[in-house]
Formats: sequence, structure tokens, C-alpha cells
Amino acid sequence: MSTAPASSASSTRASLGLSLGALGVVFGDIGTSPLYTMRECLHYLPDVSRAEGVIGVLSLMLWTLLFTVSFKYIMVVTRADNQGEGGVFALLALRGGESGPNAAARTAGRGMGLSTLVILFGAALLYGDGIITPAISVLGAAEGFKSFNPELEKYVVPIAVLILAGLFYVQKHGTRAIGVVFGPVILVWFAVLGLLGTIHLFDNTQVFAAINPLHGFRLLIHHPAQAAGVLGSIVLTITGAEALYADMGHFGRTAIARAWRWVVCPSLLLNYFGQGSYAIAHPEDATNPFFALAPDGPLRIGLVILSIFAAIIASQALITGTFSLTRQAVQLGYFPRLKILHTNAAQEGQIYLPLINFLLAAGCITVVLAFGSSTALASAYGIAVTGTMAVTSYALYGVMRRRWHWRIAPAAALIGLFLVVDLTFFAANLHKFADGGWLPVLIALALIALMHTWKSGRNEIQDKIYGAAVAELDLARIARSKNIVRVQGSAVFMVATPHGTPLALLHHLKANKCLQTDVVLLTILTEARPSVEDEERMRLESVGEGVWRAVVRYGYMESPDVARMVERIRCQGVPLNLSATTFYFNREMIITGGSARMFEWQKSLYAFLSRNASPIKNYYRILPTQIIEIGLPVQL
Repeated sequence: MSTAPASSASSTRASLGLSLGALGVVFGDIGTSPLYTMRECLHYLPDVSRAEGVIGVLSLMLWTLLFTVSFKYIMVVTRADNQGEGGVFALLALRGGESGPNAAARTAGRGMGLSTLVILFGAALLYGDGIITPAISVLGAAEGFKSFNPELEKYVVPIAVLILAGLFYVQKHGTRAIGVVFGPVILVWFAVLGLLGTIHLFDNTQVFAAINPLHGFRLLIHHPAQAAGVLGSIVLTITGAEALYADMGHFGRTAIARAWRWVVCPSLLLNYFGQGSYAIAHPEDATNPFFALAPDGPLRIGLVILSIFAAIIASQALITGTFSLTRQAVQLGYFPRLKILHTNAAQEGQIYLPLINFLLAAGCITVVLAFGSSTALASAYGIAVTGTMAVTSYALYGVMRRRWHWRIAPAAALIGLFLVVDLTFFAANLHKFADGGWLPVLIALALIALMHTWKSGRNEIQDKIYGAAVAELDLARIARSKNIVRVQGSAVFMVATPHGTPLALLHHLKANKCLQTDVVLLTILTEARPSVEDEERMRLESVGEGVWRAVVRYGYMESPDVARMVERIRCQGVPLNLSATTFYFNREMIITGGSARMFEWQKSLYAFLSRNASPIKNYYRILPTQIIEIGLPVQL
């Protein structure tokens, strides 16, 4: 009996499962945009008839969604994957052309060019987005209570704060439990969006004229004074578009595209057109047009509650995305070591970073308390989103030329088109700077200063200490020396580079005049690719006299696990006993006032970051009782 039909059915179920998961994680942010987007657009309408203004706004919404999401991201950007992974760091790796077995060694000590800084700034802007998006989504949902009882307005901020506090509190338990309800809840959410929009679609049939893009252009051209305000609100329709690319590795391009085309895009357009039709038919109604779509009473209360769940899921997606982005930055050497907890043994990508979680929680709650409403917070929104989109377009040009081998003319033409749209939206949001738009920019500048300082400091230390390297001494001869006593046991010396003799080993020999019978020089390198195949993971070679050199490679989406590597080394014939092995590390003690090519404030900041980075035992998952750190003064 043929198993082909069963296999085909299983494959179909798996594909649908991926698309359902993508709904919850990838589209949560863009899916909650209808909560506040139309309301903000109506606020900036120029002095024209209600129908003309709403039709113009709807036209801009429609074509912004189709151009930016359907064309730019779904059709073009998501093709730029690094072994299936997307995001800013994937573009950085692809654009730089640094992937392969020696990528980490090739990039060691290399400075950060302007292009790298621009791309890193785009990544830093995502952190500002990660603070503002949960705040505006939860606030917008909680404000739904005002739609049926204005006296509840005073409780909106406390409700939003409690929801955010609870959301960040449960992060330590991981996303596995809550993740199983992401897809179904968001599927219900999109179904409700489409249904509500369809019910009101024919309140005023003039809205169908919005399909003609000329209505949107006329609104902007004939009313230039209000154009910036309108475009600044229109950009809210595409918040979360960057998540399509950043989360591509979790679900795959096909599943994301399928979910967008068949569920998300139709539901959003139906809802926006339904809101527009209602707004034209009921110009006197000051209620948020989204909540006005539901009849007053239990149905509206149910919509408010559902919108809160959808906002929580949208926020969750950004929070976990920020965790992933931070780990990539740590692995690639742009961020100090942080405590990283794995919340699901079966899923490498499900992680929890306590410090980042605390900072995000503090930032979100502070923003809610400071701005007090989604309308006020919308003034801070847009700069980060459009800035990141422009950076993505800029980085994509390098990928087109170096990886896809496009000629200059077509690559420049397409990227130029993308940048015209991205920078138009960015310029339209600049007027928000004084009203709160400075917040994500300030966050991004602080982070880019931190990343540049840490990377520059690591490069300087690499050049001064490890790169100048102690020459490759004859370790076998040293081990045979009569002046060195061989003692029972095993030792692992962590080495920054796969060449040369580690300083920790030389200090150990000088101080103790002894050496364990089994010694491994272990180097951990991070590749400019998301993961490394198991057969490429480790290279082991014998130096002689019981001394071995092991070079282990990880991708930037993976976390090092030294204990697992020691077990692998043991299985290849090296008599290591993990419980009886001592790990030796250099403990760099930074002294400022040297000749390093850094500003003095950067040297002081690097020294502070180095002192407060997560202990080696946490980052490499080693018991503290097995670690010996050897002090290494370094003057920057």
C-alpha cells in the first residue's frame, strides 16, 4: 500500500502548522495596528470633506501595505537569508561576505567601517522599537474600555502597567507554554478583524475608490502642510514588517508568505476599509473607529478583551525577538557577555536574558507612565521603524551585488525605489522628534555607543595581547622538560585564537612549575552564519606529550556549551573527566591611559563593561568550582 498520500497529508499539516505559528509570532505586531492606526490618521486629516480625506488615507494604507510588505519584504528581502535565518545581523554577515570555517579568525582585529556602523544602528533602533511597541499595543487595547464607559479612562494606565508587568514576569518560564496558544488566538483575532470589517464594508461604498492610488497622491500633493502628519500615521500600518524578515528562521519564508497572503493581508485590508466606511457614514462619532465596529455592550467588551490578548502576543513576539537579537550581538562580539538561560532543551532558540528582560520591562512601564495614552505615544513611534527599514534596504544592496551578483543598474534601481519610500516615511516622522521621537533615537545612540566601544575594546585587546601572540612555542618540548612536574588530572585552557601559546598556560607554568597529564587548548570561534553543521563543529589535533588543541565553531544563533564539547573531546580519545577537569581563563583587568585607538570615555566604559560582564561560568555553562582565573592586566 502506498504511503505517498499519508506523507503528503503529513507534509500539508506541517506546512499549515508553520503558517499558524507564524501568525502568532511574526504577525502579532502588524496585526494589532488596526487598534490605533485609523484613529491617528483621522486626527491628521486636512480640511477636506470627510469622504475625500478617508478615501485618500485608505488608498495610502492599501498601497503602503502592498508595496512595503507584499513586494519589498515578502518578494525581495526574505530571499536574502543566511542559511534560512534573517534579520539585521544576517544581512551584515551576507553583505560582508564573511562566512565559512575561518570567518571569525579573518575578522579578528578588523575595525568597524561606516557601513557596519550604519547596519548596527538599524539593529539598535529595534531595541527602541522593542520598548515602544509593547507599550503602545497594550495601551491601545486597554483604551478600548473607554469606548463603552468614558469614566474608565483613569484606569487605562494602571491596567496597562499591570499587564506589562505580568507579561515580563512570566518571561522566565519561557515561551513554550504560552507559545501553543499564540497561533490559534491570533487566528481568531484576524478572523474577527476581517468579519468586523466586512460587516461595515458597505456602510458607505465610496471607500472602494481607494483602490485607485491617485486618491492618496492627491491628498498629499494638494495638502502638503498636513502630508507629514498623514504619512507619519500611515506608517503605523506597517509596524512589525521587519519581523517578517527577523523571524524567518523560525518558520521559513514559504510559511510566512502563505500566512500573509491568505490570512493577514486580507483581514487587515477588510478591517481598514470597514473602519473607513464607518468613519464616512458616521462623521459625528468620536469613538475609536476600530472599537466602534463592534456593537456597544457585551460584544464590544469581548473585542476589548480579545484585543488585549492580541496585544500581549504582539508584545511577546518583540520581546523574544530582542532576546534573540541580543544573543546574536553577544556571539558576534558586539555586546558584553550576558546571562543566557535556555528555557526549552528541545529548542535552541528559546532563551531568556534576565538583564534584557528587566531593562525592557522598566523601559515599557516608564514609557506608559510618561506618555499616558497611545495617542501621545504614537508621536514617539515611526522613527525607529522607518529608520530600520531604510537600513535594511541599504544593507540589501550589498547582498544583491556580492551574493546575488546583480549588475549595478538593476540593483541600484530597485534599492533606490525602496529607499525613496523608506526615507519619505522617515522624513514624514521627523516632526515627531520633539514630541517623543527622540526616545528611540536616544536608545539607539546609547546602544550603538556601547556596541562600538565593546567591539573596539575587544579588537584592541586582540591586537595587544592575543594577536601579537605569544609565539607558537614547542609545547611538547616544554611538557617533557625536567623543570616541569606532570601531575595527575586534566586541564582545559581557554584560548582566544587557534594559534600561539595561551598566556594562561605560561602563567600557570611559571607560577606552579607543573602541568596536568592531559591538557587541552580550547578555542571557541563564532562564525558569521546562524549555525554550524555537527561534522564541522570541532577540529582536534595532538600537539604531543598529552597536549591537544581543539577548535570549536558555533553560529551566531547558537550558545557555546563547553561541557558538551569536553564530552565530545573525550569520545575522540582524549582521557578527560569533566567532573575532575580544571578550566583556566585569563581575567583581563583593564587599565586606562594607554595608547589604544579609543576615546578616554570609551576606555572607561569598556573597563566598566568588562568588570560587569556575565561570569565565564555562566556564559560557558561551567561549574564555578572548576574554574581558575589568571589575572591579566591590559592597558588600553
